[in-house]
Amino acid sequence: MTTVRTALTMAALTLREASRRRVLLALAGLTVVLLALSGWGFSRLAAETGTAALTTGESRLAASVLLNLVMFGFSLIAALGTAFLAGPTLAGEIESGVALAVLARPVRRTALLLGKWLGLVVAGSGFVVLAGLAQCLVVRWTVGYWPPQPAAALALLAAQTVVLLTLALLLSTVISPMASGVVAVGLFGATWVAGVVGGIGAALGNDGVARVGAVSRMLLPTDGLWRGAMYALQDPALTRLGGGLEGNPFLGEAPLTPAYLVWAAIWVAMIWGLAAVSFVRKDL
Repeated sequence: MTTVRTALTMAALTLREASRRRVLLALAGLTVVLLALSGWGFSRLAAETGTAALTTGESRLAASVLLNLVMFGFSLIAALGTAFLAGPTLAGEIESGVALAVLARPVRRTALLLGKWLGLVVAGSGFVVLAGLAQCLVVRWTVGYWPPQPAAALALLAAQTVVLLTLALLLSTVISPMASGVVAVGLFGATWVAGVVGGIGAALGNDGVARVGAVSRMLLPTDGLWRGAMYALQDPALTRLGGGLEGNPFLGEAPLTPAYLVWAAIWVAMIWGLAAVSFVRKDL
């Protein structure tokens, strides 16, 4: 019980500390800019609806694809923010000696790490959910399109954020704060590119190339969760069109299986466990 109370206290302190960082201000600024630009773009799409340029059905399909594209922008912003927030939160305190002062009291290292992780999860997931919901409302207001499974999509985007910040937290126990953020974001981008390559391979019927995407999604579940979110956001008519979805980086070809969701949860637990072992053994 003491460990739980300590972890919750650390989580609250982490949230308070994160709210004061300029990273969050930068994230908020980027979010507002992206919402404004996407709102203007979707309004122009709405202006073309019903004209010779676009029918109502074509407008819905275009809005669906563009929504996935914009959501990838939010996903990238969240990846940058959480990666560069997770590193300084732990590694920065280790370098400054703050962590040593806290641990001088009867506080377990695992409780400190759990508290930091919980605080970051709330901050990162909260950002993705609020920003994603705001974007869905913008699309609804401008074009009249509403995703078929918005709750599932936002939950998967939040899970993607949790995966990345857990990885960044592990990296922050072994390398510097800046390096941990750079490596985490680099792996995020590399996994996405591998997923695109795998999709192209599947579209061309090349099993060897297609396997690249499948393996990368197992090693780092961010791209797999993202593809599940895309499927939940896109118009069902796109799925019924069949063929060609495999090679499109902004369309999901199928919903995620329960087995993959379980694997993502196991992956987070394993990486958190490695972070705990590394932090416990770290010489402060």
